[in-house]
Amino acid sequence: MSAQGTWAQVRQQARAQETQTEALFHTYAQFASTTEIEPKPSDEERRTEEQLNEILEKRTAILQQLARLLDSEPTPSALKSTNLARHREILQQHRTELSRLKSQITTARDRANLLSNVRSDISAYRASAQDPHSGEAEYMLDERRRLDNSHSMMDSVLSQAYATNESFGLQRETLASIQRRITGAAAQIPGINGLMQRIGSKKRRDGIILGSFIALCFLALLWFW
Repeated sequence: MSAQGTWAQVRQQARAQETQTEALFHTYAQFASTTEIEPKPSDEERRTEEQLNEILEKRTAILQQLARLLDSEPTPSALKSTNLARHREILQQHRTELSRLKSQITTARDRANLLSNVRSDISAYRASAQDPHSGEAEYMLDERRRLDNSHSMMDSVLSQAYATNESFGLQRETLASIQRRITGAAAQIPGINGLMQRIGSKKRRDGIILGSFIALCFLALLWFW
């Protein structure tokens, strides 16, 4: 079998699968355009979607086979390259169309389920309004749920406060331990206490000098003013 014949056969399969994809899209699009969508996907809808995903994967494999055939030729044909690019373009368009239809169906189903839930809530409210005892019991249950939620929130806040307080206590103990170690180490090094006392005396002397200078400046300012 010649390379040209192999290319023709594989390309024929690609075109046939494109036609099958179009037929499946025609069926799948009906689920997106219906005015009364079912709350859950039907068996036919799931089966059609699975068939679309499967055939798109098959087409991807077919195009990869065409690309290998084209690369194996000593002098690749420009026409074959154009045909392969067109098949890839159609495949990408079909993938995009499938994503669009999926999103459209999901949106329509969510909207329909929301409306159904709203109708159910309205019906339940009307039924409870007609039965005052039922409405009172529902109100008491709602109040009980709100109180339980408040208690849970308070317990959570208290737990966080206790944990924070415990963390602060551990930090204080750690700092005290560090201070004791520094003091102990300073006591063991000869002359370190005297050096620290001289440093402290120098700081106090500098503070006294600076305070005296500020006081003199203030008195001079008052005198000239």
